Amino acid sequence: MDKLSAMRTFVRVVESGSFSAVADESQTTQSAVSKQVAALERQLGAKLLIRTTRSLALTEEGARYFEQARRLVAEIAEAESDLITGERQLRGWIRVAASVGFGRLKLMPLVKSFMQAHPDVKVDLRLHDGFIDLVEQGIDVSVRIGDLPDSGLIARRVGVSQRMLLAHRDYLRNLPADVRAPRDPEDLPAHQCIVYTGLANSNLWTFTAGAGASETMGVTKSVRVHGGIQTNSSEVIRSAVIGAMGIGYAPTWLFEPELANGEVVRLMPDWDSPLSPIHLVSPPERKHSAKVKAFVEHISLALH
Repeated sequence: MDKLSAMRTFVRVVESGSFSAVADESQTTQSAVSKQVAALERQLGAKLLIRTTRSLALTEEGARYFEQARRLVAEIAEAESDLITGERQLRGWIRVAASVGFGRLKLMPLVKSFMQAHPDVKVDLRLHDGFIDLVEQGIDVSVRIGDLPDSGLIARRVGVSQRMLLAHRDYLRNLPADVRAPRDPEDLPAHQCIVYTGLANSNLWTFTAGAGASETMGVTKSVRVHGGIQTNSSEVIRSAVIGAMGIGYAPTWLFEPELANGEVVRLMPDWDSPLSPIHLVSPPERKHSAKVKAFVEHISLALH
């Protein structure tokens, strides 16, 4: 059995969702395609696909194998193409991960401009407000905000993100007469605060006094906040703030249009919050990929 050919066939069967489509592409029979995948399963000693008369589904082992096989097949195709053409035109898939809000609001415009510059590159953008195992998921590049744990990943710092206290003007307009817009961290317990649960000590908000604060410059205050909604989604934070449901403690990039037009306002501007680094991280084996290098450079230049 030609294992590489069988891997290519398996990958195309999963991507197309049928044996018949791959048979048409390869100008062979559906039976031949099915036998090739079955031979691969026997060689691996694992069932990769669950076959029914109407559909195909990956087994748990098949899903893991597919991610690795698809990346390997793409890398081999890229290397072969470079040898044949004698040039380094970028082509093939890049798998990119980011949080939902950052991916939609900040990364997508940069993905678009990168693809316009490199029309043979395709991007698989996976957005998730939680931890993603880059190796297991076959990710080439991930945008991570915050301090990085020690790992074997290759990291490049490309910018910073700062959380600020933000509220919709309608929330402030409708405050009870005995509640003022917050000027000091100690005012926050009287307010509806929208808590992001994706961080440790999520309802403990920390601020540092700036030049115009009521405290000595550099003094740090932490306060526990409460409210009617908490979430692990940056998009829900955004919707809740814009819906005037309370005060958010969120990165400014999540509200750039609303801050610009005055719909959302920054509160307590004399109190600063810690800066969080933004890194692009990749598995070590991806650092030599020309298209990954080019993508990292493109994003880095845009975010700096």
